[in-house]
Amino acid sequence: MITAFFRTIILYFVLMAGLRLMGKRQIGELEPSELVLTLIISDLAAVPMQDFGIPLVYGVLPIVTLLCLSMILSFCNLKSVRFRSLLCGQPAMIIREGRLVQGAMAKNRFTVDELYEQLRGQGITDLASVKYAILETSGKVSVLPYTKDSPVTPKVMGAEVSDDVTLPVLLINDGHVMSENLHQSGYNETWLTKQLQERRLTSPREVFLLTVDETGSVTCVAKEVAS
Repeated sequence: MITAFFRTIILYFVLMAGLRLMGKRQIGELEPSELVLTLIISDLAAVPMQDFGIPLVYGVLPIVTLLCLSMILSFCNLKSVRFRSLLCGQPAMIIREGRLVQGAMAKNRFTVDELYEQLRGQGITDLASVKYAILETSGKVSVLPYTKDSPVTPKVMGAEVSDDVTLPVLLINDGHVMSENLHQSGYNETWLTKQLQERRLTSPREVFLLTVDETGSVTCVAKEVAS
């Protein structure tokens, strides 16, 4: 039992390290080569977890080998456009000026149902409003509507507006003070204590969320009292 426990933990961290090397992507955003690699690695990890007769190194070594291969392929992708096109494929235009490019859809085995599902997800129901739609190598569709069908912006209207976009910085996360964020924002513990006192809070442990933006605006959410 103890052996199974430690073998599982070791393999878990090896897999996590491997996935971090592959980058921060969701399953739906993986390239074909990355998806295949993920499936193979998960299968390799399952065998030494279940069969204690197999030395752990026999499970770790193939995983490390595949991860090294993945890093080599990634390096080749960065250096060679032709290799990247061969391994990952190329984006395909499936709508041009409101008309379906049926040949591109057939080549990529992309159905009309899948296309409409992607369009509805982006709030588009009329093909005629789409100037270009591109099927990316990840399987997602990038849609560029006509200007007249695009959301109205102040720039389009010629209106002068002030830039009020701010980036909140997290200072307290579920009762824990993020000291590095606090100091990088130009504040200290004294300022933080004052903010809590103004809201009748005695400790950061009573705070679920506290942020501050570059204008000095503070957002504070106290923890709910358990009933």
